[in-house]
Amino acid sequence: MALHMLGKDPNSDNGQSPTIYWDDETDHYVLQGWKLEDSAQLAGLDLPENETVIVFPRRMMPIFPEVKGSGPVD
Repeated sequence: MALHMLGKDPNSDNGQSPTIYWDDETDHYVLQGWKLEDSAQLAGLDLPENETVIVFPRRMMPIFPEVKGSGPVD
């Protein structure tokens, strides 16, 4: 898997997460974010054992190439 960082949250402390990556082998995005730890929200999810949930701010959506209007990652 060859990950390419597309961008970090400009509002995060010290350049930490969340971060958006693109995997050029699978053509998938990989998202790094904060753990969802709210028990009420987690209880409302149908979360398989092999999956996890992160919190990801809406303000980061423009980092995705398709949202920027530049099409898929090359």
